[in-house]
Amino acid sequence: MAIDRQEAVEALERLGLSNYEAKVFIALQTLGDGTAREVYRLAEIPRSQVYGAAEALEEQGLVEIQQSSPMRYRPVSIEEAKAILNERFEREQDRAFDYLERARERYDPGGEQREDVWSLQGREHVDARVEQLVNDAEATVLFGASDVALVPDRIRDALVERRQGGLSVKVISESSEVHELFEGGEIETYYPPEQDQSRHGGRLLVVDGDAVLLSVLAENGAEREGEEAAIWSEGTGLATVLATILANLFDESSGAVRSS
Repeated sequence: MAIDRQEAVEALERLGLSNYEAKVFIALQTLGDGTAREVYRLAEIPRSQVYGAAEALEEQGLVEIQQSSPMRYRPVSIEEAKAILNERFEREQDRAFDYLERARERYDPGGEQREDVWSLQGREHVDARVEQLVNDAEATVLFGASDVALVPDRIRDALVERRQGGLSVKVISESSEVHELFEGGEIETYYPPEQDQSRHGGRLLVVDGDAVLLSVLAENGAEREGEEAAIWSEGTGLATVLATILANLFDESSGAVRSS
């Protein structure tokens, strides 16, 4: 999609040029080469600012200056300019992330384990986190959903794919429609004990015994995409404790009933 001059100026600014430098560079690319007088007329900036901007562009390797009277300015080719700006962007990106990595390594919270619990709002965000946790699983996945609307194709496919990859995958639900989604496959499905069923239940997920997600629905939330809220935790003591408790829902000895 074509952009206008102002959008081009803003794009060059995001690549590290000042406003005047961007306008002078665009003017010179349009002219091919020119004097300060010619540039300022096209760039629409004060003539006195052309000199400083052009010198700054020269220092960056983007403009050449002919020492004549009056001085003339010529931009490097577009291909060369792209290479220069790309190199600058990558260099600054490396510098920034190198600092962030070192800062993270230096930070010591006193040896205490962080018990992070994160919250999510909305069906789409919960879907994305469930899918990500399932895809990151290394050994076991325990998944529960109170309604078939809580098992979109992307999550069903992720569960089936992980089972086909050799992981232990089990599903629990009071909804027969959820069980039907996995008919004919290798995924074990269970009905929860009657006393554990709740009309406000949403989803639960236990992955590898150290990652947990729990969600709840508002009234009629299964039909309303925005009416789901969840908490999740991974790699924490809290997650391990919750995982142990929730895993019992999938244990036949706890009262869960294997579907036929």
